[in-house]
Amino acid sequence: MGGVRRTLSTIATAGALGAGGAVVWGVGIERYLFTARRHELRILPAGSPSITVLHLSDAHMAPWQHRKQRWIADLAEDTQPDLVINTGDNLGHARGLDGIRRAFSPLRGVPGFFVHGSNDVYEPSGRNPLRYFTGPSRHPKAVAELDTAAMDSFFADDLGWSELDNAAATVRAAGLRIDGVGVDDAHRDWDDLDALPGALGALEGRRRADLTLGVTHAPYRRVLDRFVDLGADMIFGGHTHGGQVRIPFASRALVANCDIPLDQARGLSTWGSASVPLNVSAGLGHSIYAPVRFGCRPEASVIVLRPKA
Repeated sequence: MGGVRRTLSTIATAGALGAGGAVVWGVGIERYLFTARRHELRILPAGSPSITVLHLSDAHMAPWQHRKQRWIADLAEDTQPDLVINTGDNLGHARGLDGIRRAFSPLRGVPGFFVHGSNDVYEPSGRNPLRYFTGPSRHPKAVAELDTAAMDSFFADDLGWSELDNAAATVRAAGLRIDGVGVDDAHRDWDDLDALPGALGALEGRRRADLTLGVTHAPYRRVLDRFVDLGADMIFGGHTHGGQVRIPFASRALVANCDIPLDQARGLSTWGSASVPLNVSAGLGHSIYAPVRFGCRPEASVIVLRPKA
Protein backbone atom coordinates (compact mmCIF):
# COMPACT_ATOMS: atom_id res chain seq x y z
CA MET A 1 0.00 0.00 0.00
CA GLY A 2 2.87 2.34 0.71
CA GLY A 3 4.05 2.09 -2.88
CA VAL A 4 0.55 2.82 -4.20
CA ARG A 5 0.26 5.87 -1.97
CA ARG A 6 3.63 7.16 -3.15
CA THR A 7 2.62 6.63 -6.78
CA LEU A 8 -0.68 8.45 -6.30
CA SER A 9 1.09 11.24 -4.47
CA THR A 10 3.59 11.57 -7.30
CA ILE A 11 0.79 11.70 -9.88
CA ALA A 12 -1.10 14.30 -7.85
CA THR A 13 2.03 16.42 -7.45
CA ALA A 14 2.82 16.21 -11.16
CA GLY A 15 -0.75 17.18 -12.01
CA ALA A 16 -0.66 20.14 -9.68
CA LEU A 17 2.67 21.29 -11.10
CA GLY A 18 1.35 20.90 -14.65
CA ALA A 19 -1.79 22.87 -13.86
CA GLY A 20 0.24 25.55 -12.13
CA GLY A 21 2.63 25.76 -15.05
CA ALA A 22 -0.29 26.11 -17.47
CA VAL A 23 -1.71 28.98 -15.43
CA VAL A 24 1.66 30.73 -15.30
CA TRP A 25 2.07 30.29 -19.07
CA GLY A 26 -1.45 31.42 -19.95
CA VAL A 27 -1.60 34.38 -17.59
CA GLY A 28 2.02 35.52 -17.50
CA ILE A 29 3.46 34.64 -20.90
CA GLU A 30 1.23 33.64 -23.81
CA ARG A 31 -1.19 36.54 -23.58
CA TYR A 32 1.77 38.79 -24.43
CA LEU A 33 3.01 36.70 -27.39
CA PHE A 34 1.41 38.84 -30.07
CA THR A 35 1.65 37.38 -33.54
CA ALA A 36 0.74 38.37 -37.10
CA ARG A 37 -1.11 35.53 -38.81
CA ARG A 38 -0.41 35.82 -42.53
CA HIS A 39 -2.44 34.57 -45.50
CA GLU A 40 -2.47 35.05 -49.26
CA LEU A 41 -5.54 34.79 -51.47
CA ARG A 42 -6.23 35.25 -55.18
CA ILE A 43 -9.66 36.88 -55.28
CA LEU A 44 -9.08 40.22 -57.07
CA PRO A 45 -10.02 40.79 -60.71
CA ALA A 46 -7.34 39.75 -63.19
CA GLY A 47 -4.81 42.51 -63.78
CA SER A 48 -5.46 44.22 -60.43
CA PRO A 49 -2.61 45.29 -58.18
CA SER A 50 -2.16 43.26 -55.01
CA ILE A 51 -3.36 44.82 -51.76
CA THR A 52 -2.49 44.08 -48.14
CA VAL A 53 -5.38 43.94 -45.66
CA LEU A 54 -4.71 44.33 -41.93
CA HIS A 55 -7.49 42.71 -39.88
CA LEU A 56 -7.68 43.90 -36.26
CA SER A 57 -10.18 42.67 -33.71
CA ASP A 58 -11.01 42.39 -30.02
CA ALA A 59 -8.29 44.60 -28.59
CA HIS A 60 -10.32 44.97 -25.36
CA MET A 61 -7.92 47.79 -24.59
CA ALA A 62 -7.15 49.02 -21.09
CA PRO A 63 -4.95 52.11 -20.63
CA TRP A 64 -2.13 50.24 -18.87
CA GLN A 65 -1.64 47.64 -21.65
CA HIS A 66 1.42 49.36 -23.12
CA ARG A 67 3.01 46.26 -24.66
CA LYS A 68 -0.10 45.61 -26.70
CA GLN A 69 -0.33 49.26 -27.72
CA ARG A 70 3.28 49.34 -28.93
CA TRP A 71 2.92 46.08 -30.85
CA ILE A 72 -0.21 47.25 -32.68
CA ALA A 73 1.38 50.64 -33.43
CA ASP A 74 4.38 48.92 -35.02
CA LEU A 75 2.09 46.96 -37.38
CA ALA A 76 1.59 50.02 -39.57
CA GLU A 77 5.27 50.11 -40.51
CA ASP A 78 5.80 46.35 -40.41
CA THR A 79 2.90 45.46 -42.72
CA GLN A 80 2.36 48.62 -44.82
CA PRO A 81 -1.38 47.89 -45.21
CA ASP A 82 -3.51 49.24 -48.02
CA LEU A 83 -6.75 48.59 -46.11
CA VAL A 84 -7.70 48.06 -42.44
CA ILE A 85 -10.64 45.93 -41.28
CA ASN A 86 -11.62 46.42 -37.62
CA THR A 87 -14.19 43.93 -36.34
CA GLY A 88 -14.92 45.54 -32.99
CA ASP A 89 -14.60 45.12 -29.23
CA ASN A 90 -11.85 47.71 -29.18
CA LEU A 91 -12.50 48.97 -25.65
CA GLY A 92 -11.97 47.04 -22.45
CA HIS A 93 -12.04 49.83 -19.87
CA ALA A 94 -13.64 53.23 -19.34
CA ARG A 95 -10.33 54.82 -20.41
CA GLY A 96 -9.57 52.26 -23.08
CA LEU A 97 -9.72 54.87 -25.82
CA ASP A 98 -6.46 56.36 -24.52
CA GLY A 99 -4.68 53.12 -25.44
CA ILE A 100 -6.57 52.74 -28.71
CA ARG A 101 -5.38 56.18 -29.80
CA ARG A 102 -1.76 55.26 -29.08
CA ALA A 103 -2.10 51.91 -30.83
CA PHE A 104 -4.02 52.93 -33.96
CA SER A 105 -2.75 56.46 -34.69
CA PRO A 106 0.06 55.20 -37.00
CA LEU A 107 -2.71 53.85 -39.27
CA ARG A 108 -4.02 57.36 -39.94
CA GLY A 109 -4.73 57.83 -43.62
CA VAL A 110 -5.00 54.11 -44.42
CA PRO A 111 -8.58 53.48 -45.62
CA GLY A 112 -10.59 51.14 -43.45
CA PHE A 113 -13.93 49.72 -42.34
CA PHE A 114 -15.10 49.17 -38.77
CA VAL A 115 -18.08 47.70 -36.91
CA HIS A 116 -19.03 47.63 -33.25
CA GLY A 117 -18.90 44.84 -30.72
CA SER A 118 -20.81 45.19 -27.47
CA ASN A 119 -17.58 46.13 -25.66
CA ASP A 120 -17.42 49.25 -27.78
CA VAL A 121 -20.65 50.29 -26.06
CA TYR A 122 -20.61 48.77 -22.58
CA GLU A 123 -17.87 48.21 -20.03
CA PRO A 124 -16.88 44.57 -19.48
CA SER A 125 -18.15 42.68 -16.47
CA GLY A 126 -17.01 39.60 -14.61
CA ARG A 127 -18.30 36.26 -15.98
CA ASN A 128 -18.12 32.64 -14.92
CA PRO A 129 -15.95 31.17 -17.72
CA LEU A 130 -17.54 27.72 -17.33
CA ARG A 131 -20.84 29.11 -18.62
CA TYR A 132 -19.34 29.53 -22.09
CA PHE A 133 -19.52 25.73 -22.43
CA THR A 134 -23.32 25.88 -22.15
CA GLY A 135 -23.74 28.20 -25.15
CA PRO A 136 -23.30 31.86 -26.12
CA SER A 137 -22.97 34.15 -23.12
CA ARG A 138 -25.90 36.06 -21.69
CA HIS A 139 -25.91 39.81 -21.31
CA PRO A 140 -25.59 41.51 -17.92
CA LYS A 141 -28.55 43.71 -17.10
CA ALA A 142 -26.74 46.68 -15.55
CA VAL A 143 -23.38 47.82 -16.92
CA ALA A 144 -21.81 51.23 -17.47
CA GLU A 145 -21.75 52.72 -20.94
CA LEU A 146 -18.54 53.66 -22.74
CA ASP A 147 -17.88 56.76 -24.83
CA THR A 148 -18.67 55.12 -28.13
CA ALA A 149 -19.14 58.46 -29.88
CA ALA A 150 -15.58 59.53 -29.05
CA MET A 151 -14.19 56.25 -30.37
CA ASP A 152 -16.24 56.53 -33.56
CA SER A 153 -15.04 60.10 -34.06
CA PHE A 154 -11.43 58.96 -33.72
CA PHE A 155 -11.92 56.15 -36.23
CA ALA A 156 -13.93 58.16 -38.76
CA ASP A 157 -12.58 61.70 -38.43
CA ASP A 158 -8.97 61.13 -37.37
CA LEU A 159 -8.15 57.86 -39.10
CA GLY A 160 -10.55 58.13 -42.04
CA TRP A 161 -12.32 54.78 -41.60
CA SER A 162 -15.93 54.06 -42.60
CA GLU A 163 -18.47 52.61 -40.16
CA LEU A 164 -20.46 49.59 -41.38
CA ASP A 165 -22.98 49.01 -38.57
CA ASN A 166 -25.99 47.78 -40.59
CA ALA A 167 -24.63 49.87 -43.42
CA ALA A 168 -22.45 49.89 -46.52
CA ALA A 169 -19.68 52.16 -47.71
CA THR A 170 -17.07 52.45 -50.43
CA VAL A 171 -13.35 53.12 -50.10
CA ARG A 172 -10.52 53.13 -52.60
CA ALA A 173 -7.24 51.34 -51.99
CA ALA A 174 -4.39 50.89 -54.43
CA GLY A 175 -6.64 52.20 -57.18
CA LEU A 176 -9.38 49.63 -56.51
CA ARG A 177 -12.97 50.34 -55.56
CA ILE A 178 -13.82 48.30 -52.47
CA ASP A 179 -17.39 48.07 -51.15
CA GLY A 180 -17.93 47.06 -47.54
CA VAL A 181 -21.20 45.88 -46.02
CA GLY A 182 -21.51 45.13 -42.33
CA VAL A 183 -23.67 44.66 -39.27
CA ASP A 184 -23.73 45.83 -35.68
CA ASP A 185 -23.02 43.20 -33.01
CA ALA A 186 -25.04 40.09 -33.87
CA HIS A 187 -24.28 38.62 -30.43
CA ARG A 188 -26.49 41.35 -29.01
CA ASP A 189 -29.05 40.94 -31.81
CA TRP A 190 -28.17 44.43 -33.00
CA ASP A 191 -27.77 43.22 -36.59
CA ASP A 192 -30.35 44.37 -39.14
CA LEU A 193 -29.98 42.02 -42.07
CA ASP A 194 -32.95 43.49 -43.91
CA ALA A 195 -31.17 46.85 -44.18
CA LEU A 196 -28.19 45.45 -46.04
CA PRO A 197 -29.48 44.96 -49.62
CA GLY A 198 -30.67 48.55 -49.85
CA ALA A 199 -27.51 49.94 -48.27
CA LEU A 200 -25.29 48.00 -50.64
CA GLY A 201 -27.48 48.74 -53.65
CA ALA A 202 -27.26 52.49 -53.01
CA LEU A 203 -23.49 52.60 -53.50
CA GLU A 204 -22.87 54.47 -56.75
CA GLY A 205 -25.93 52.85 -58.31
CA ARG A 206 -24.47 49.43 -57.36
CA ARG A 207 -21.97 49.43 -60.17
CA ARG A 208 -19.94 46.32 -59.43
CA ALA A 209 -16.98 47.02 -57.17
CA ASP A 210 -13.58 45.47 -57.71
CA LEU A 211 -14.01 43.82 -54.30
CA THR A 212 -16.98 43.45 -51.93
CA LEU A 213 -16.30 42.63 -48.27
CA GLY A 214 -18.65 41.51 -45.50
CA VAL A 215 -17.70 42.71 -42.01
CA THR A 216 -19.17 41.53 -38.71
CA HIS A 217 -18.06 41.43 -35.11
CA ALA A 218 -19.79 38.16 -34.18
CA PRO A 219 -19.72 35.60 -37.02
CA TYR A 220 -23.17 34.11 -36.56
CA ARG A 221 -24.34 31.83 -39.36
CA ARG A 222 -27.29 34.04 -40.28
CA VAL A 223 -24.94 36.97 -40.89
CA LEU A 224 -22.41 34.96 -42.89
CA ASP A 225 -25.21 33.50 -45.04
CA ARG A 226 -26.56 36.97 -45.81
CA PHE A 227 -23.13 38.23 -46.84
CA VAL A 228 -22.80 35.30 -49.23
CA ASP A 229 -26.26 36.05 -50.65
CA LEU A 230 -25.20 39.67 -51.21
CA GLY A 231 -22.18 38.61 -53.26
CA ALA A 232 -19.36 39.23 -50.78
CA ASP A 233 -15.96 38.21 -52.13
CA MET A 234 -14.58 37.80 -48.58
CA ILE A 235 -15.93 37.95 -45.02
CA PHE A 236 -14.24 39.16 -41.83
CA GLY A 237 -15.27 38.43 -38.22
CA GLY A 238 -13.98 38.45 -34.66
CA HIS A 239 -15.65 37.94 -31.26
CA THR A 240 -14.61 34.31 -30.68
CA HIS A 241 -11.09 35.02 -29.37
CA GLY A 242 -10.32 31.78 -31.17
CA GLY A 243 -11.66 30.05 -28.07
CA GLN A 244 -9.03 31.91 -25.97
CA VAL A 245 -8.13 28.69 -24.15
CA ARG A 246 -7.48 25.79 -26.51
CA ILE A 247 -5.96 22.35 -26.41
CA PRO A 248 -2.53 22.93 -28.01
CA PHE A 249 -2.35 21.85 -31.68
CA ALA A 250 -6.08 20.96 -31.76
CA SER A 251 -7.94 22.08 -34.89
CA ARG A 252 -11.15 22.93 -33.02
CA ALA A 253 -11.81 25.53 -30.39
CA LEU A 254 -13.47 24.42 -27.16
CA VAL A 255 -15.94 27.32 -27.30
CA ALA A 256 -16.82 30.04 -29.81
CA ASN A 257 -19.49 32.09 -27.95
CA CYS A 258 -21.65 32.02 -31.09
CA ASP A 259 -23.04 29.39 -33.47
CA ILE A 260 -20.12 29.21 -35.92
CA PRO A 261 -18.65 25.68 -36.20
CA LEU A 262 -15.86 25.27 -33.68
CA ASP A 263 -13.29 24.38 -36.36
CA GLN A 264 -13.93 27.79 -37.97
CA ALA A 265 -13.64 29.86 -34.78
CA ARG A 266 -10.13 31.00 -35.71
CA GLY A 267 -8.26 31.64 -38.91
CA LEU A 268 -9.01 31.38 -42.60
CA SER A 269 -11.68 29.02 -43.94
CA THR A 270 -14.55 29.23 -46.43
CA TRP A 271 -18.27 29.72 -46.01
CA GLY A 272 -21.27 28.58 -48.02
CA SER A 273 -21.65 26.69 -51.25
CA ALA A 274 -19.72 29.44 -53.04
CA SER A 275 -16.72 28.82 -50.73
CA VAL A 276 -16.37 32.50 -49.87
CA PRO A 277 -13.15 33.11 -47.90
CA LEU A 278 -13.87 33.77 -44.21
CA ASN A 279 -11.27 35.10 -41.80
CA VAL A 280 -12.14 34.96 -38.10
CA SER A 281 -9.54 36.72 -35.98
CA ALA A 282 -8.59 35.25 -32.61
CA GLY A 283 -8.22 38.84 -31.48
CA LEU A 284 -5.61 40.95 -29.80
CA GLY A 285 -6.80 40.89 -26.23
CA HIS A 286 -9.11 39.57 -23.56
CA SER A 287 -11.46 40.85 -20.92
CA ILE A 288 -9.67 42.39 -17.94
CA TYR A 289 -11.67 39.87 -15.90
CA ALA A 290 -10.22 36.89 -17.80
CA PRO A 291 -6.52 37.73 -18.35
CA VAL A 292 -5.42 34.47 -19.93
CA ARG A 293 -4.51 32.96 -23.29
CA PHE A 294 -3.56 29.30 -23.64
CA GLY A 295 -2.89 27.55 -26.94
CA CYS A 296 -4.27 30.65 -28.67
CA ARG A 297 -1.92 33.61 -29.05
CA PRO A 298 -3.28 37.13 -29.44
CA GLU A 299 -3.10 38.03 -33.10
CA ALA A 300 -3.65 40.37 -36.00
CA SER A 301 -4.25 39.02 -39.50
CA VAL A 302 -2.23 40.21 -42.48
CA ILE A 303 -3.91 39.09 -45.69
CA VAL A 304 -2.38 39.77 -49.08
CA LEU A 305 -5.02 39.78 -51.80
CA ARG A 306 -3.77 39.09 -55.30
CA PRO A 307 -5.47 38.98 -58.71
CA LYS A 308 -6.95 35.76 -59.93
CA ALA A 309 -4.72 33.86 -62.30
